[in-house]
Amino acid sequence: MSRRWIAAALLWLCVVAGVAAHQWNFWRNDRLDTDVLALLPENEQAPEVMFATRQLSESASRRVVVLIGAPDWPAAREAAQAWRDALRSVDAPLKPSAASAQADAVGTLNFYAPWRDRLLTATQRALLSNSTDAALLQRALAVLYQPGVGARVSEWAQDPLGLWPQWWSARASETRARPRDGELWVSGEGLEWVVIPMETQRPAFALDGRAVLAGALASAQNAARVAQPAARVLAVGVPLHAEAAAVQASREVNTIGWGSLGAVLLLVWLAFRTLRPIALVALSLLVGTATALSVTALVFEKVHLITLVFGASLVGVAEDYGIHYFASRQGDPKAKPRTLMRALLPGLSLALATSVLAYLVLGLAPFPGLRQMALFSATGLAAAFLTVVCWFPWLDSGTVPKSRFAEAVAASIVRWPRLRPTRTAFLTGACVALLCAAGVSQLRTADDIRQLQNPPAELVRAQIEVGQLLGLPSVAQFYLVSAPSAQEVLAREEALKARLDVLVASGKLGGYSAVSDWVPSLQRQEADARLTAHVETKVLAGVNRALGENLARPDFSARPSALQDWLAHPVSAMARSLWLGEARGVHCSVVLLRGLSDPAQLPSMGAAADGLEGVEWVDKVADVSALLGRYRRSMTALLLAGHVAVLSLLWWRYRAAAWRAWVPTAVASIFTIALLGWFGQPFQLFNVLALVLLLGIGVDYGIFLLEHQGDGAAWLAVVLGAASTWLAFGLLGLSATPALRAFGLTLLSGIGLVWAISPCLRCAQDPLHPESPR
Repeated sequence: MSRRWIAAALLWLCVVAGVAAHQWNFWRNDRLDTDVLALLPENEQAPEVMFATRQLSESASRRVVVLIGAPDWPAAREAAQAWRDALRSVDAPLKPSAASAQADAVGTLNFYAPWRDRLLTATQRALLSNSTDAALLQRALAVLYQPGVGARVSEWAQDPLGLWPQWWSARASETRARPRDGELWVSGEGLEWVVIPMETQRPAFALDGRAVLAGALASAQNAARVAQPAARVLAVGVPLHAEAAAVQASREVNTIGWGSLGAVLLLVWLAFRTLRPIALVALSLLVGTATALSVTALVFEKVHLITLVFGASLVGVAEDYGIHYFASRQGDPKAKPRTLMRALLPGLSLALATSVLAYLVLGLAPFPGLRQMALFSATGLAAAFLTVVCWFPWLDSGTVPKSRFAEAVAASIVRWPRLRPTRTAFLTGACVALLCAAGVSQLRTADDIRQLQNPPAELVRAQIEVGQLLGLPSVAQFYLVSAPSAQEVLAREEALKARLDVLVASGKLGGYSAVSDWVPSLQRQEADARLTAHVETKVLAGVNRALGENLARPDFSARPSALQDWLAHPVSAMARSLWLGEARGVHCSVVLLRGLSDPAQLPSMGAAADGLEGVEWVDKVADVSALLGRYRRSMTALLLAGHVAVLSLLWWRYRAAAWRAWVPTAVASIFTIALLGWFGQPFQLFNVLALVLLLGIGVDYGIFLLEHQGDGAAWLAVVLGAASTWLAFGLLGLSATPALRAFGLTLLSGIGLVWAISPCLRCAQDPLHPESPR
């Protein structure tokens, strides 16, 4: 046995050495993810929807938009220049984006000019198709005689009806920012604003725990206000939200992780009053956490920040094995470490199995983030368990002294009431059942994507204000247009736009942005080219007759405008992100909406896509919220199945006494749900997931008491383990992330109840040898 034990210890040492090497590389590279979309399941929707959502997210992942406003334009420009100078001086990882460079107006006109005859708005198309020849002739003469005709973008004969400036005006309405004195300018809220598009020079989701962007922007903002005290500065963008989440996660990892570790080590010190148990328990926690992180990174490539924050609470669970070992060593000082470990191994293995089973149930939900949490936690517990089993008998060579704290805790088990079938017990149980039923009856459910994130309020306010000033489209709701070919995508966009124009005319929608606004389909280009040629030729003939001139319509390009040429040219910079390209043989684009501020209009937007082939309305907020609701219900069913599986596992070991280890967790779960109802807290998916975890953790306490007939050493291990777990998840309840906070508070209640109930159900005799009474 010793040889096999030595071999296991050496083998585990090799594994831990490999983990240490991996950790060295992990923290040197950017392997952490804060993208909330990474938490969501990919197989719940059509692949094209997930692809579109991901592409939209990536297109915005490096963009930051800054608005600097002042009462007048010169003051705004002065503040903007001071802002730029200050930003350069702090060497921030920001640079002007391609959109901020003023486009060459002549170059842009030259790009589109060959296809002027093929570029019409819906209003212009209706005008040319429905107006009489006389009305069109009068329009052409009015354009010819209007003041300033010589300064127009084209010669009159090239555009006798003035269609070209109107087309550009329609395109310009997609953003309210306009070129002015070498800047982008917008006016609103009584101020003149300089618009400064920027790009980050690093991934938006990098984590180093420092607010680099926020600090640099704050310095630049102060400089702008020094130059112009009345200046206002607004900064928005995905990188700012990502950095705020990273800083928050770093703070929570430190608070929860180090707080949990400190609490565990303090409890170990109070109980054992020697450094060896503290060092070895800390070693098991370190190995467990590092192994969990490495395995998760190898399986998922990147580790999500919420996984890391959640994993920090693992410290409050993984220490149970080491504490149970040292509590038993203290209770039986004459036992040799390896002999003691052999005796403890069945109970520790069963405790590990029930905990891992609960985490595996947690990982059945098709949420990558939840699967990461489940893998991280199950692996961490297994690694901590192996460290205790393989190394502790060899590293623990001394004795474990008794302490007053440990003796007091161990002795308290005899004063704990034991549940007996008395009238008082039945009445108490009936009252508790009535209270639980009343609380559950008041329970309400809440499934909202916003429980996955909690952005700073000032960033949210700035985002709303900038969106209103610039008229930015929303990326939370959009139309996904797909087809086997790029031309079919453009044609389907045009069919959708015909319906959206009706909504715009009725005031339900402010506008939309689509690739086909800039590059119509070939069919539409050919039809518009024929229409303009027919109408303008007749108009010029009428003008020639009326004025005695001999004006001729110039020839336009016979080759249609090509999508690929447009995508490759700088003129597409502002709208290029709308084209998603090809994925799995399907070409895709998105149509974004502007001025959609009333949620009551969302059904009308969805109805606009009805019956259009290849057009799908995507409302991410509603879709994900419905998704969370479905998985709340399915995970509730899995929770019930988990209770059955754990009870079966306990029955295999303890037979008729198995209920004593299971009932405390079941009662604590029901009572915790009732408390949510009594206090008006919503019941959501993450409450269910916490109850799944409570099943795995809470049963351990009953197992320890059954394995050792509720003796003082076992009770000491239960108290220390429950206290450290309670503190760990209590700190998780301080998280600013609503999902983690709900998770932590649920376990805070549940763990306390399991701890209070478990000793009441301890056996009066050895459950493994019923013929041997205590």
